[in-house]
Amino acid sequence: MSIASGLRGRRLARRLVQLYAGLALYGFSSILLLRSGLGLEPWNVLHQGIAGRTGLSIGLVTTVLGALILLVWIPIRQRPGLGTVSNVLVIGLAMDLSLAVLPPMQGPAARIAAMAAGIVLNGMATGLYIAARFGPGPRDGLMTGLHRLTGRSVRLVRTGIEVTVVATGFLLGGSVGVGTVLYALAIGPLAQVFLRLFAVPEPAGVSTVVASGTPERAILRR
Repeated sequence: MSIASGLRGRRLARRLVQLYAGLALYGFSSILLLRSGLGLEPWNVLHQGIAGRTGLSIGLVTTVLGALILLVWIPIRQRPGLGTVSNVLVIGLAMDLSLAVLPPMQGPAARIAAMAAGIVLNGMATGLYIAARFGPGPRDGLMTGLHRLTGRSVRLVRTGIEVTVVATGFLLGGSVGVGTVLYALAIGPLAQVFLRLFAVPEPAGVSTVVASGTPERAILRR
């Protein structure tokens, strides 16, 4: 998929709304997890660790690292779509804007509620932007590209990447906790539910986003 190839079809307006609503919601849900103080999703453990070491905002680190990962796409022959570039630009901005308006949560009940809401909304966000069919984010494309290049299973490649980023982020000072574990257990099933809910029908004769074997399905396999 090229950046321009997805910009056609009768449902283009709906798909664009889904894409950008999903990316903005993804950034917001990530900050809910951060403000809960109970652990972040795997990649944001790394982003937070780098942010703490460099003094940069977590949103800016997310954007810069996403752009650097896109450079890795070149040797593994991944092609970005509009969703890929938008992922790099929108999520980090949404994170920093959310961080500016969401205060730290006080008390166990508020922290647990923020963690639970963050996980559920992150699953919703994932379903929204993947179902829009504008291409994977840089981190998901890295996973599918390595899967294709190495011949290893998606499950193995994804697990290897996420264990690496969590361990590295933790060593840099990123937050690992019960929220990290619950996120890892819940995000696949949640995203599958919302992926089906927000699926945009394909033209006749074209397989849907939830069809077995599609890149979007591979992204969500555990």
